[in-house]
Amino acid sequence: MAGLPTSAFDYELPDELIAQEPVEPRESSRLMVVDRRRGTIAHHHFFDLPELLEAPDILVRNDSKVIPARLLGQRLATGGRWEGLFLRELEDGTWEVLASTRGRPAPGEQVIVGRGLVLILERRQENGHWVVRPHLQEAPGGSRTTLALLEEHGQVPLPPYIRKGREGPGDRVRYQTVYAQRPGSIAAPTAGLHFGASVFRRLEQRGIHWADLTLHVGVGTFRPIETDAIEDHIMHSEWAELRAETAALLNHHRTRGGRIVAVGTTSARTLETAAASGTIQPFSGFTNLYLRPGHVFQGLDALITNFHLPRSSLLVLVSALAGTELIRAAYAEAISQRYRFYSYGDAMLII
Repeated sequence: MAGLPTSAFDYELPDELIAQEPVEPRESSRLMVVDRRRGTIAHHHFFDLPELLEAPDILVRNDSKVIPARLLGQRLATGGRWEGLFLRELEDGTWEVLASTRGRPAPGEQVIVGRGLVLILERRQENGHWVVRPHLQEAPGGSRTTLALLEEHGQVPLPPYIRKGREGPGDRVRYQTVYAQRPGSIAAPTAGLHFGASVFRRLEQRGIHWADLTLHVGVGTFRPIETDAIEDHIMHSEWAELRAETAALLNHHRTRGGRIVAVGTTSARTLETAAASGTIQPFSGFTNLYLRPGHVFQGLDALITNFHLPRSSLLVLVSALAGTELIRAAYAEAISQRYRFYSYGDAMLII
């Protein structure tokens, strides 16, 4: 399907429906169930999920862990405020960061971040990102890993629509899934934030299993579609991995009649990348798969997801699975029923 205008994926959302804090406990968030075959919309809570699935369904989770990638600092030369987002470590130990400050910093300038981390601005790349070299003012224990430096000096990289990105007391725990294992994301795979231990216990009691893959969420997840037609949008790349044993397990569940239920759009993109040949195969590398209406899904049968920003590739993805009209109706229903939106908001199950 070609030629869909980006305006078809726009909607108006009252500011008060943008969740600023997560609900407690995690599984008490609301859950909208969208049935593609029947074209129906039903209202539940996330703790109802085990009863909405049945064996041999299998959940597929993204085990990527959010790193404290937000860097708040001060330029030594001017005293001005500087803010950066860590993107990746380069081979020579420097960091690539997305930075903002007043004026035009010059190569060689230094920025103080956190409690004594110095970032030396080495060069500005063509894409506008900076390459910086981290240096500790005092390193009594010798050099430290990038992850250790970020844990000590960085902050949770909340999206700007949550308290303008400012970290609060509970965000280090709540902006992280309970099953996160592999550090590397600069945004949370938010569909997984609703899972707590009690949900997993009841899933297990019902004979419903789960498996993990990894996709490290990158800065592109925040970028809206700015082209007039969705097919002209250039999709960002993110690193993902689906191991051979996981592929074998998922294909086995399929042969038993089970549904593969992707937990989040990150899991969905990884599954569809791995299933490009028609069956799920092991995959490790970068994917820039852009799932939009007309795509034939082969790696998943259902999706758990949050409510996404207008004009975003994530809203296009869920529309590709459920249909543009049904998703438009679901979002209108969510707004009328006062669902909470975005990263700390409520969830949707598309079956």
